[in-house]
Amino acid sequence: MNLNTLKLLEAKFMRFYPGGFAHPELEKIGKKHKMPQMIAFAKESFAKECFSNGAQIIERMIQMVSKSSMVSVFEKPRFRDYIRSLSDDQRTVLVKGLDELLHGSEETGFNMILDVLDDGKLAKWTLISVWQAYYMPQKGVFIKPTTVKNIIQTLELDGLQYDSRPDYAFYKKYRAVINKIKKEVDPSFSSSNAAFSGFLMMAMEM
Repeated sequence: MNLNTLKLLEAKFMRFYPGGFAHPELEKIGKKHKMPQMIAFAKESFAKECFSNGAQIIERMIQMVSKSSMVSVFEKPRFRDYIRSLSDDQRTVLVKGLDELLHGSEETGFNMILDVLDDGKLAKWTLISVWQAYYMPQKGVFIKPTTVKNIIQTLELDGLQYDSRPDYAFYKKYRAVINKIKKEVDPSFSSSNAAFSGFLMMAMEM
């Protein structure tokens, strides 16, 4: 990892936005993303005890994707329509997969969700990484393809090879790197991993 480049991005960002995320323009952007509300919704909707009601989990999954500012507007209706068209068996697998992802065997859950999405040609990084990004915002990472590819290239993150096909091994490795390098910059940039990635995205575009 190129620490010098990360520090240069931090300095450039702070020059452009004195005060960092407390800058008025960035506060407006923050309000648009509604991270506190989305995190609260995820934690309330997908707490362990909620998984006894599979139908409710399905609807809450649709609601969260629909509300998310991080998911493409093109993917939202496709996800909603596909999830509502699932058979009972597929819904059971999807609910169990999310339960495992958030509360059990993470890799098992990741792959169960991926299998269901794959059947609907919706095996997208955004739709498989959004759950942990909101439910465990200090640990989970949101995989936005263009941003992730730019981060890997700009910061020279060795050993990370992005692929458009979601893969748990890549997710786990990328998450570990993000959780490590965010400690190298001002803590105000990492109120959540999504915020840290947002800082990197904006700084790289300056």
